[in-house]
Amino acid sequence: MGEESGGHDRWARLRFAVVGPLLAAPPPRGALRDALEQLAQRRWRHPIHGEPVGFSAATLERWYYAARGASRDPVAALRRRVRRDAGQSRRVSLALRQALRAQVQAHPSWSAQLHADNLAVVVQEDASLGPMPSYSTLRRFLKRQGWVRRPRVRGGYEPERETSGFAPREVRSYEAEYVHGLWHLDFHHGSRKVLVREGGWVRPKLLGVLDDRSRLACHVQWYLDETAETLVHGLGQAIQKRGLPRALLTDNGSAMTAAETVQGLHELGIVHETTLPYSPYQNAKQEVFWAQVEGRLLAMLEGVEELTLELLNQATQAWVEGEYHATLHRELGTSPLARYREGPDVGRESPGSETLRRAFRATVSRAQRRSDGTVSVEGRRFELPARYRTLERVSLRTARWDLSSVDLIDPRTGTLLAALYPLDKQRNAEGPRRRLAPLPLEADPGAPPAAPAAMAPLLRKLLADHAATGLPPAYLPKPPCSQEEPSS
Repeated sequence: MGEESGGHDRWARLRFAVVGPLLAAPPPRGALRDALEQLAQRRWRHPIHGEPVGFSAATLERWYYAARGASRDPVAALRRRVRRDAGQSRRVSLALRQALRAQVQAHPSWSAQLHADNLAVVVQEDASLGPMPSYSTLRRFLKRQGWVRRPRVRGGYEPERETSGFAPREVRSYEAEYVHGLWHLDFHHGSRKVLVREGGWVRPKLLGVLDDRSRLACHVQWYLDETAETLVHGLGQAIQKRGLPRALLTDNGSAMTAAETVQGLHELGIVHETTLPYSPYQNAKQEVFWAQVEGRLLAMLEGVEELTLELLNQATQAWVEGEYHATLHRELGTSPLARYREGPDVGRESPGSETLRRAFRATVSRAQRRSDGTVSVEGRRFELPARYRTLERVSLRTARWDLSSVDLIDPRTGTLLAALYPLDKQRNAEGPRRRLAPLPLEADPGAPPAAPAAMAPLLRKLLADHAATGLPPAYLPKPPCSQEEPSS
């Protein structure tokens, strides 16, 4: 222990123990020097390393008057003063600090040794920077300033994140209080390639869904792509196996932020949170899981030359259920499966397969073609029931990867009104046309129009208003033509 706050406190207590008796029983006038000389002959235990130590009478006199002058807190008056240059490096000049700061800002991924080597060249070229400090001095200075090495990230260095609005924040470990309170979802690009049916080799992606509290793998599966369709396929299996979670944490990938994914989580009552850009440590629990997948599962498949996607998925399921779920987790103190069963649990029952399929659909608005009552989605036309023929625009729920049907919904409440199916021109060419049912407050369109009973109310009113003005008609009637008898 050095000259830290604890060492300063120990020194203050020792000094007060030495001069405290003189404060409790002040010596008579003129006897203070003798009392101090007697205390100077004694030995005390050093407050840091415990070895015997003595103090001169002049030192004891200075302590005595300092403690006597501080009536409220004499112990605090005996504390060692903090040096004025504490925390500052005398070996690193101001000009050298500015040069080092510019170098760190330009190259945040450099190590301390690389900064020292490049700074030495700068000092040789510019003597005004002062002498070059030792590597240990420079390294301590970098650590005190917080200029630690930052790894390069995709898309640029971390200082670019600050200029783009994503300032670095403090990192804290966290854990959900309840099982199913928070799930993690992410994709991992495997280190092994698999043989596909076409005869080529493709690097698969592993979709993993983990429970935050128990670290249980709700579902893991290898795919050949990383799309919203794949995400929905895997997440739906996790929900059907484990239940509905309360929240889901993902990164900002295109599959995670797709309209179908966002709308589906909203429909199922799952809070969707995304990590900050360039902050993979927020999903660190999954990063640890990926390390186990690579270090144990894929390591045991090194001898398999023709690895297929089917075999890889079978091996993954066997490893997860047989080893990962049953192995003691050092941080948890128990296995993931045991902690998952212990709870407490805030999960909900999983809905049916059809409900899950319809939930992960994006909401779009389309104009209805009045000529044939169809709407166009992703280049395909869908027929609307005739009872909705008066709607100019309709709200639909659709998934880009599943155009076998779309849902017609009420945009105000989200209620499902009808399922729409693709236009079948051949069937329409063969089938008869149904008679249109009358709409509310509408006469039967199939009935013959009724004959007008009398003059229209508006024209009757106009005639009455014009007559009330007393003006003559604004036209001259043509006199009847007289018929002349033909000449003989």
